Amino acid sequence: MTKTVFNSRRLSQRTAFIFLGLATAITIMPVFFIIIYTITKGGGAISWDFISQFPSQAGKAGGILPAIVGTFYLMLGTLFFALPIGVLAGIYLTEYARQNWLTRLINLAIINLAGVPSIVFGLFGLSVFVLAFNFGLSLLAASLTLAAQALAMVITTSREAIIAVPREYRDGSLAIGVTRWQTVRHIVLPQAFPGIITGAVLAISRAAGETAPILIVGAAFLLPKLPQSPFDQFMALPYHLYTVAAHVPNMPSETIWGVALMLLIVVLSFDILAAVIRIKTRQRK
Repeated sequence: MTKTVFNSRRLSQRTAFIFLGLATAITIMPVFFIIIYTITKGGGAISWDFISQFPSQAGKAGGILPAIVGTFYLMLGTLFFALPIGVLAGIYLTEYARQNWLTRLINLAIINLAGVPSIVFGLFGLSVFVLAFNFGLSLLAASLTLAAQALAMVITTSREAIIAVPREYRDGSLAIGVTRWQTVRHIVLPQAFPGIITGAVLAISRAAGETAPILIVGAAFLLPKLPQSPFDQFMALPYHLYTVAAHVPNMPSETIWGVALMLLIVVLSFDILAAVIRIKTRQRK
């Protein structure tokens, strides 16, 4: 009887393992397929001239240097505005705010903010940053718009990372007379840092691929120079990809896939950098 129960549990465990493995494979396979297919279709377009020259002939000739530089500027600007505000908001909601109806309402608003369509953020950026604040169609307006879109994810992941820090760390620090802010700064945040970085990278990676918001607040298709200040217009890989794929007739497919591959490389570069930071942080801990 005992052996039968043991065999049944073992079979159940193996069945669960197989189904979980299949679910993981089904999740991962499309990602690898997209990466491999993009490399196959666009790898031939990647060259030094392609990544170092300005576009010409409506993108059919030349390179995509302004789009690459503009995308990096856009991601850094979004990170600059979204990360401090999002982390500070996460700290306040987790460590300082009282758990009452107002806090629950704020948390609900943050969750709903993550589901707002990107085109709505674009219209918000146009109304507030471009017109009301008079930033014009610019890199600054686009960075602020994407930062507003990324805030929900940054706040949510920061809160979850801070909540995951064991309560004993806080109690032990407070017990020896350390203030709450010193506890948060020197105990909680270093422990939560890997999770915070993960959330920030997810938010910035999503922002790097957005087309609708930047189309409204400052992105341009062809520019003769790189942006010299935050108030200049800029080129960006997602908008450039959208334009050459949908609006430029007789565009070589290899060029289209080459732009897509460069966008993928830019996003993966940020992901790899974040992974290195997480690993280094965990090793120091």
